[in-house]
Amino acid sequence: MTVDDNAAGQRLDNYLLREMKGVPRTRLYRALRKGEVRVNKGRVRADYRLAIGDVVRIPPLHQPEPSAQPHIPRQQTEQLVSRIIHEDDGLLVINKPSGLAVHGGSGLSFGLIECLRQIRPDARYLELVHRLDRDTSGVILIAKRAPILRELHRQLREKHIEKRYLALVAGKWPRAVRVVDAPLQKNVLQSGERMVRVNREGKRAVTEFSVVERFQGATLIEARPITGRTHQIRVHAQQAGFPLLGDEKYSDDRTAAFARQIGLKRLFLHAASLQFSLPDSGELILRAPLDTELDNILDKLRK
Repeated sequence: MTVDDNAAGQRLDNYLLREMKGVPRTRLYRALRKGEVRVNKGRVRADYRLAIGDVVRIPPLHQPEPSAQPHIPRQQTEQLVSRIIHEDDGLLVINKPSGLAVHGGSGLSFGLIECLRQIRPDARYLELVHRLDRDTSGVILIAKRAPILRELHRQLREKHIEKRYLALVAGKWPRAVRVVDAPLQKNVLQSGERMVRVNREGKRAVTEFSVVERFQGATLIEARPITGRTHQIRVHAQQAGFPLLGDEKYSDDRTAAFARQIGLKRLFLHAASLQFSLPDSGELILRAPLDTELDNILDKLRK
């Protein structure tokens, strides 16, 4: 395959996942590790960024027969249409609901991107710009044109996109804790579940925190991740001694008990805003309001 304008700038692994739909991710990554995939006749890493004119050689890999499109409930697609917060020629922005993964796989028949492709069957190009954990709600960007995807990926790499999250913790978050700078390392358990731990052998990770509102027994905080590691805000809050409420993966008994007490049944982590610039649009500040269930929890605490 010869790389054209639509794929230029994309990571090789993401390109393969897109071109070889149906081939298991583990098989594609094994092919990359073993050097079965070549670019311009040479071995390359999974994070190699393609350039126009690159020739990608892909070995014969088993692809299952095309299967029927996953059944996506009408209620799910209607909900997503109502959660569009911005759209123009190059960008679609959704206030993603909690509980919806960004894409199918790992036992899930569909995710956000599959829903959007069903809603917009005539759209020639819809690609995730970044990801949110399944249980996290809030702003997520979908590119409608390849140049927009490349530009936003560049800004993500160069840390030109400002992300702000709202999170709720049990207890009194100290105002003095404004930055957590702790390296993170991903681990995969035997069950296949991903866990992230603070480990000096991990990759550098930095999160800025500030207090938004205090309640009796809880604090609403704003988190601004400077780096973009998996589960970064959740693990850094845990490292500070204040796991996020509703976080079943990184919580403790005290936090879990308080979440039950206030009736919280999901992770209280919400991608509240994204700020960046695009050549044709200028500066954009995209905000997603808190979901009603989270607003209700805050109202309960205020009373």
